[in-house]
Amino acid sequence: MLYYLTIALQAYCLYHCYINKNHFYWYFAILFLPVVGSLLYLFLNVLQKREMDKVQDGIITVINPTKKINDLEKKLSFADTFENKVSLADAYLGARQYQKAIDLYKSALTGTFEKDYYGNANLIEAFYYSEQYAEVVDRIKVIQDSPRFKKSKAMFLYALTLEKTGDVDLAEEYLNQFNAPYSRYAERLELAKFNIRNAKTDKARETLNDIVTESQGMSKSSYKLNKGFILEAKEMLATGL
Repeated sequence: MLYYLTIALQAYCLYHCYINKNHFYWYFAILFLPVVGSLLYLFLNVLQKREMDKVQDGIITVINPTKKINDLEKKLSFADTFENKVSLADAYLGARQYQKAIDLYKSALTGTFEKDYYGNANLIEAFYYSEQYAEVVDRIKVIQDSPRFKKSKAMFLYALTLEKTGDVDLAEEYLNQFNAPYSRYAERLELAKFNIRNAKTDKARETLNDIVTESQGMSKSSYKLNKGFILEAKEMLATGL
């Protein structure tokens, strides 16, 4: 079995090397060092290149934020597909052009794609950030029975919407689902703020203390990832809730 996997790996690497016109010495490495040469080729010319392309795309987006949108608009004009519509709508959403995103998501979410989870979840996000809260409540019905809805960003935004529309008890019920140890610090910090807004300071203090206590046992990488939330929790506690 291992022999055939090695042959398949070599064949893929040789084909990739040929169509991409990579340096000839890779042929020797792949042929005479089958496993090591092939894995090295994959890492340097396939996997690493993809990561570099992502970084390059990110840099271009920062330098020229309209380029991605322009490119996707051209792509959609060439091929009016569901995927192209959603990709462009995502770009509009990222650029905070919410109404454009909403219009495009709605035009994509028809027919067989009417209940597409990803598209509807992002449409809900666009509705929320454009303060169209009634639309959030209405659209949530399409995806709330999906297993993907539980503890999702869409559910989080729905909870915040419920508070804004006056259903505080149901909002709290949804927000509490994010209150699990050693996870979901952004949502738990928002839960604490929710409790402060609704005169439940004891609950807010408990959540903030949990976040600070958990931070003491975090790995360096986890602490770095959640540092902003931890510091904000400490600052809120320091106000003497």
